[in-house]
Amino acid sequence: MEFWKSIAYFLLAGILEIGGGYLIWLWLREGRGVSYAILGAIILILYGIVPTLQPANFGRVYAAYGGVFVVLSILWGWGVDKVVPDRFDVIGGIICLIGVLIIMHWPRT
Repeated sequence: MEFWKSIAYFLLAGILEIGGGYLIWLWLREGRGVSYAILGAIILILYGIVPTLQPANFGRVYAAYGGVFVVLSILWGWGVDKVVPDRFDVIGGIICLIGVLIIMHWPRT
């Protein structure tokens, strides 16, 4: 159960960070209204809270989260910006996820 809870926290944090960042991007780069910036900032604050729910220490959580962020960013680009990942995106994403699993869930003595 702890494993799946950890995965859910990573996914939620990733969606919040990428979604909030994307709204800020739209505000600054594409001239959307200030409401995009405000909503993006609120979402980014929520992103900052979610990783504190992880069972591991700060460094381990944020190191592993980097790999999750990479994969979710590729998926966001594919789903939102319609940029289809190439084989190198897929290979890199798999490598990142293997790193996440090792960092967060490899048995330690």
